[in-house]
Amino acid sequence: MGKLSAAIIVFLGGFAIMVLEIIGARFLAPFFGSSFYVWISQIGVILIALSFGYYFGGWFADRQRRVRILAFMIMLSGIYTTLVPKYAPKFLDMIVMRHPLGEDIPMLWQKLDPAFGSAILFLLPCFFLAMLSPFMIRLASKNISHVGRISGLIYAFSTVGSIAGVFISGYIMIDTMKISIIIITMGALTVLVGILCAISDRWFAIEDSDA
Repeated sequence: MGKLSAAIIVFLGGFAIMVLEIIGARFLAPFFGSSFYVWISQIGVILIALSFGYYFGGWFADRQRRVRILAFMIMLSGIYTTLVPKYAPKFLDMIVMRHPLGEDIPMLWQKLDPAFGSAILFLLPCFFLAMLSPFMIRLASKNISHVGRISGLIYAFSTVGSIAGVFISGYIMIDTMKISIIIITMGALTVLVGILCAISDRWFAIEDSDA
């Protein structure tokens, strides 16, 4: 049961990360345009979140064998995400409007402004979601000889979730839902992931006691 719940959790986490990456670029477009720099900024910020999330997820897992603390942080980041469509525009406007009206924005800021905007909105939730994979590997690996198999399973399900996020967001969500609704939905999904982590904590605890 612990391995199954871990696989489901990382699948949903990978799905949410990829949807936020793709839809996030569309959300930023009204403020910074749909230029190449916006996409580069969004991809770069998500990769930063993933790299730090993987590292600190592993570090945290070595010091905390229960997933309930991470579950709480993920739920908070999900709530944060649901508030993005309502409160983010004024912060993004502040980034844009600090440049004098009627003057061309320097090329440096055309590149960096979208990165700042993306980081404010999406770095935190994707960071916590990225912590899931190494944390789940640590919890689901009861025997050192099974670490390779478990890590392969976890990252496979996370990647499959990301693949699903690419196609569902690109082929279905964009055509049928408003961008703001998609982001709110991903925030709700992130809260659900946190709840599933909290519920699965008892399964890992049971397996630890059986071991």
